[in-house]
Amino acid sequence: MSNVLAIAAATRTLRNVLLARMPLLDTDLSDLEVTLQPLDLARKGITKAQLNLFLFQVVWNAGWRNMDMPGRVRPGETAQPALALNLHYLLTAWGRGDSDNDAVSHRVLASAMSTLHDRPLLDADDIRNALPDNDLADQIERVRLTPLPQSVEELSKLWTAFQTNYRVSAAYEATVVLIDSQSPARASLPVLRRGPQDRGVISSASMAPSLSGIALPHAQTAARLGDDLVLSGNQLSPTNMLARFSSLRLDAPVDVAPAAGAAPGTLQVHLADSTGDPQAPSRWAPGIYTLALLAQPPGSPVLVSNELPLALAPVITISPLTGTPGTQHLTLTCLPRIRDGQRVFLLFGDRSVTPQSINNPADPQQPTTLTFDVPGVTAGTYTVRLRVDGADSIPVDFSGPVPAFASDQQVVVS
Repeated sequence: MSNVLAIAAATRTLRNVLLARMPLLDTDLSDLEVTLQPLDLARKGITKAQLNLFLFQVVWNAGWRNMDMPGRVRPGETAQPALALNLHYLLTAWGRGDSDNDAVSHRVLASAMSTLHDRPLLDADDIRNALPDNDLADQIERVRLTPLPQSVEELSKLWTAFQTNYRVSAAYEATVVLIDSQSPARASLPVLRRGPQDRGVISSASMAPSLSGIALPHAQTAARLGDDLVLSGNQLSPTNMLARFSSLRLDAPVDVAPAAGAAPGTLQVHLADSTGDPQAPSRWAPGIYTLALLAQPPGSPVLVSNELPLALAPVITISPLTGTPGTQHLTLTCLPRIRDGQRVFLLFGDRSVTPQSINNPADPQQPTTLTFDVPGVTAGTYTVRLRVDGADSIPVDFSGPVPAFASDQQVVVS
């Protein structure tokens, strides 16, 4: 790992290597000067042979960006990964004097590229000597220099940004520089027990149950309290199994023990209404649920199936069921009870109306009472539905040979 001096240390090391090695490759470059200036300032005040090393871009290293540092964290521990960076440098050469001798500048550039070709890795001792207090040499990955292909167009844009004349240059990438994160690591405590009674890992030869469908009575689009649901899938058995209904509106899921279905390989789940369960009005809430199966064979962990969506429709009563043209003042009761924050609308024919009031009695076994004002109603028969969180009440009577709109779910205005 390395500290925040890492970028400066990499740049200074690279400069020192070039300054020391290039005159050995070309003895005519004994007066060489290696600078670290922006492109528009690089040549100001200098007449000697010159190589400018300009750090023009710093990018994230994709390979190390989300990787835990070896030796810093162990399995089960978490720590912020190191800041992994690739450094992009531009090497630009000048000859001697104001005439800017191209022959000399080409020799300077060739010597620099040859040096980096022969020494593509920064030496640890060179790094330590380049800048006091830097620890780049101690990081787990060495810093490697590789050519960075750049088109003439890309280089021209870079020179244009500094408003100076373009010169032939070579781009290199230094990878990787790892700057240690200062965020504390989180270490887990030692494991005291592996499973209940320290029994260790438990294996099971059977698969978890899998749900493929939910069949509702009369092919309804939503279930109601009092309905029987038929579940189909694989590995379904009523023994040691629960049907779990989960909703964002409930503080805790509702678990119901299923029974064997009429068809082989199916389960039947009864949603008890207030007759079978006095707490049903407050145990449930109208709206959208997910249904999953939980299997727990004796002595084994819980196996959870996939989840399927299910809408639970409100069951409503309407008063009055008759009226005269004009504003209709309606009072509805709703089971199960409506929870705080639920979105409620009255669908009066093809109109949508928000409630004037919503009241939950102190007795949790009593339904929610809602009042609505529907203005400008003309003579006619209007089917009424209550929509709670996207689940509509079902205004259909299925008792006859043919389904029909239930008379107690319609308001007649005459």
